Amino acid sequence: MNLLNLELNLFLVVVALYSISFIFYLVYLVFPQFLGRGRIASSVLTLGVIVHIMLIIIRIIQTRHPPFQTLYEALSWFSFSVVIAYLFVEWKRKVRLAGIFVTAIVIAASLYAILGLSSVPRPLPPALQSKWFAWHVIAAFSAYAAFVVAFCIEIAFLLFGSRARRYELTESAKKLFHRTSYNLILLGFPLLGYGIISGGAWAEEAWGVYWSWDPKETWSLITWLVYALYLHAKITPRWTTWKASVLVILGFICMIFTFLGVNWITQLLNIPSLHAF
Repeated sequence: MNLLNLELNLFLVVVALYSISFIFYLVYLVFPQFLGRGRIASSVLTLGVIVHIMLIIIRIIQTRHPPFQTLYEALSWFSFSVVIAYLFVEWKRKVRLAGIFVTAIVIAASLYAILGLSSVPRPLPPALQSKWFAWHVIAAFSAYAAFVVAFCIEIAFLLFGSRARRYELTESAKKLFHRTSYNLILLGFPLLGYGIISGGAWAEEAWGVYWSWDPKETWSLITWLVYALYLHAKITPRWTTWKASVLVILGFICMIFTFLGVNWITQLLNIPSLHAF
C-alpha cells in the first residue's frame, strides 16, 4: 500500500471517529446523565485527533512541505486545528455542549476534502516557496480554529443556555460561555491580523505588491473588522448580551466565506484571484 492510499484510509478512520464522537455528543444532549456525561464523546474525539496527527505526518513525508498547499490539505489542517482548539477549551472549562457543533463542522470539512477534492500531492509552485508560507497559514488557521470554537460555544449557549439545570450548569458556568467565546476571539483576532500582515509581506516578496484588493484579501479584512467590532461591543454594556453573540455568528459567516466562499465565487464568476485554491 502506497503512502497516499494509507493516508486516505486513515482519513476515513478520522471521519469515522469524528462521526462516532458526534453521535455520543448528541446522546449527551438528549440524556446528559448517561455515558459518563459526555466523557466518552471527548475520548473518541481525542482518539480521532491522534489518528489525524498520523495522517498529517504521512502527508508531510509525501509532499516534503507544510500540509496546506491545496484545498484538500487546507481542509484537513482546518479540521485538525478546530478539534485541537475545542479539546483544549473543553478540558479547561469542562463544558461539552458545543461538541456536537464542532464535530458537525469538522465532519463536513473532512468529507468535502475526501469526496470533493483531489488528494494527489503536488510540488510547491515558486510563489509558495517562501519563508512566509508556513507562518502565514498557521496563524490564519489558528485564528479560524478559535473563531469556529467561539461560534459553536455561542450557538450552544443560545440553544441550551435556558436549560441550565438539565446540564447542571450554575450561573457562573453559564457566564463562562460568553467569557470563553470572548477569550477565543481575543486570541484569534491578533492571529488573523498577523496573518493579514504576513500575507502582505509574502505578496510583496512574490508579486511585488503588498496589497492588491484581491477578493480573499478583501474578505480577510472584512472578517477582521467584524471581530474588531465585536471586541469593541464587549466593552459597551448594552451590547454584552445576545447582540454580541450575533456579531460572533456574523464573524463566523465572514470567516467561512473568506476561507471557502471566495474560492467558489471567483471560479463561478471567473474573477481573477491570486489566492484561490
